[in-house]
Amino acid sequence: MNSLRDDALAYFGHQVHVMRRREVSTLLRWAGDLRGRTLLDVAGGDGYWAGQAIRRGARAVCLDLARHKLEFGGRLRGHPGLIEGDALALPFADGSFDVVMSVCAIEHFDDGAAALAEMARVLRPGGDLVMSADALTRAERWPAMLARHRQRYHVKHTYPADVLTKLLDAAGLDVVEQTHMFRSERAERFYLTLSSKGGRAGWNAAAPLSPLVALDDRRTPDDGGSVVLTHARRRG
Repeated sequence: MNSLRDDALAYFGHQVHVMRRREVSTLLRWAGDLRGRTLLDVAGGDGYWAGQAIRRGARAVCLDLARHKLEFGGRLRGHPGLIEGDALALPFADGSFDVVMSVCAIEHFDDGAAALAEMARVLRPGGDLVMSADALTRAERWPAMLARHRQRYHVKHTYPADVLTKLLDAAGLDVVEQTHMFRSERAERFYLTLSSKGGRAGWNAAAPLSPLVALDDRRTPDDGGSVVLTHARRRG
């Protein structure tokens, strides 16, 4: 019974969300056929999304610093390997993984460039990095909400697409494709409003609006937004 309860809590926390299902579905689609491939989810919390990769045939591992999240993840059915560790010093050999995934994590790291270098290091040549990050390309228009967002979610840096592309290039990764979520000005303000005022409950409560956000994104040029999704490939 407790396992069913924990699975339900994880589903609600991850899937019933205004953006996360569409975001991670895109990343996993970019990763391609995962059958038999090794995947690392960096700063993946309880391993829920790495568990979804297992359902697609991957041999997946989730790494995170938060022991309580990993302990919760260990109670979920079909969970991946769960390892306590630092994204800035990944405890894996060079070229260990076919795919590295990271879902809105890099903005919380002190040194994003070092984290990307580590992700590139553990990827085999030709391996795929699929990741998302806070871009917040218009956030300076709402400084109070941005400050609250940074404080509430411990956001150290933001990564507009051009900045992220340069960092990936320096790490030996070539961008294959990029796209943004919450692209329009009204959508980005909505994103910051949810973050600064609604918190965790706000993201979940706004889940019914996800189709409207997706529609707004399709109607808006893909040249900026709140979150940037990136597929990159390790050179060599």
